[in-house]
Parts: sequence; structure tokens; C-alpha cells
Amino acid sequence: MSDSYILSCCSTADLTEEMFRDLDIHYICFHYTLDGKEYPDDLGKSMSFPDFYNAMANGADTSTSQINVEEFVEYFEAFLKEGKDILHLCLSSGITGVMNSALVARDLLGEKYPDRKIYIVDSLAASSGYGLLMTALGEKKKAGCSIDELKKWAEENRLRLHHWFFSMDLTFYVKGGRVSKTAGFVGNALNICPLLNVSNTGHLIPREKIRTKKKVISRVVDLMEEHAEGGLDYSGKVYISNSACEEDAQAVAEMITARFPKMDGKPVIVSIGTTIGAHTGPGTVALFFWGDERID
Repeated sequence: MSDSYILSCCSTADLTEEMFRDLDIHYICFHYTLDGKEYPDDLGKSMSFPDFYNAMANGADTSTSQINVEEFVEYFEAFLKEGKDILHLCLSSGITGVMNSALVARDLLGEKYPDRKIYIVDSLAASSGYGLLMTALGEKKKAGCSIDELKKWAEENRLRLHHWFFSMDLTFYVKGGRVSKTAGFVGNALNICPLLNVSNTGHLIPREKIRTKKKVISRVVDLMEEHAEGGLDYSGKVYISNSACEEDAQAVAEMITARFPKMDGKPVIVSIGTTIGAHTGPGTVALFFWGDERID
């Protein structure tokens, strides 16, 4: 029975509060610091996304911290006390070690609640790609899938989720060590936009260096045509997340809407949350869709 368990994820799935509520998905928050003060990554409630990205653009120092074992124990136990089983999907293990904390919490609670199922699954996904996976799971749960059926579906389909990211500002990629200072200086000077995606091991991998925003937007839409399930006949959902550059996200959405007329509704545009945004900074756009299986 779908009401005998809860579906859960981390706040880094970058959905809105309304989307989480409508899909009956529970979430637990990562943390970030801004100029030494800690905040929960709570979908922009503690600090609005515009204020967060403005602070970064003005030179604020940021860092992030994952959910610890004690937090997971407290979070999970509230559901177990209600007699609920748990299916929790974690932010990709290729990006963070948060899954290890969730597994330790599961083992500790398993001794106390031996009759309850506590499933921890690596999403191998990030941001609203993770969110798109959670959306599919939420819909299947509402349709009556059991916890075991849903876990199996998640593990069998998570690599069909495509994530393509590009950025117009390499400042924070340099700051975080993802791009060298020299490459960052040259890239910004020559208006180079790196194109990255998430691999089959859940790591964020640089794929191409494209000069000018117009060309990288066109390229990311071409990649969707190449990889999307059904090609130009793609009939699934599309999510686009952005860090304080909604006009660029809208430009991607308009091109996708024109090219994929059978898509399920319009592309959904949301903000990149504060945990992932602390590493990308403002100026990043990410496109997510269902497609062929990621193989590298």
C-alpha cells in the first residue's frame, strides 16, 4: 500500500515547496554558510534566492555541509514511530558523501525498528534532475506503487535522467577548484561557456567549451534532441534550473518548446538551491530530461 510508507529525499532536489507538497514528498535539509553564518538549505525560506546570489556576486564567502547521522536518525525516526516504512533517495554519491550518513542512520534505526523497511537509494542525480526523478517517483507512489516496486523502478531508471549544465561566469568554478585560475581568466575574457553533464557514476564532468551564450544554448538543445527519449517526439517533462539568470533559462525553455511539441507541458523553471548554488555561483543554467541510459 502506498500509504504505508513515505517517499523522501534531500533538499538538493531543487523542487519548490509547492511541488514537494503536491507530490507528498518529504525532504531533509543540507546546510550552507554565508560569511560564516550557517543556514539550512530550506528552499529559500531562511534566505531568498535573489539575496543569496546577490551576496555571492558581491564577494560573500560560502561553504556547504551535508546532513549528519544524528540529523538523519531524528528525521527518519519520526516516520518510523508512526509505523511508516521509508524510501529515501540521496543526492548523488559522485557529488557528496551524504549517503554514508543515511546508511549509518538506517543501520542504527534498523536495530530499534526491526519490522520497518528503511531503503536508502543513490539517486546518481543532482539539482532538478534529482527533482525530476523524485517527481516520477511521487507520481508512481500516488498511482499505488508499493515501496519495493518504487525502489526497484528508481534503481532501474535513474540513469535515464540527463543533466546538462552551462555557466556564463567561471568565477565560482575557479574559487571551488573545478577550473584553474588561468582557464577561468581566459574563459571569462573570451566569453567561453563550459558545458558539463552528470556521468553514470553521478559525477559532474566538463564535456565541451563553447564560445558565446547563444551557441551554448543552441548546443544544449541539440543534445536534448540527440539523447531524449523519442528524440523530437519526446513526450516527458522538462525541468530547467538556474542561479539568478532566469532570462537565460527562459531562452532555453523557449527553444525547447518550439522544437519538442509533444513535451508534457511547458518546461518547469526553478532556482538552483543554495547548496549547489554555493559552488556554481550566479550564472548557471541546467537542463534535465528523460533519455537514453547514461554510459560514461
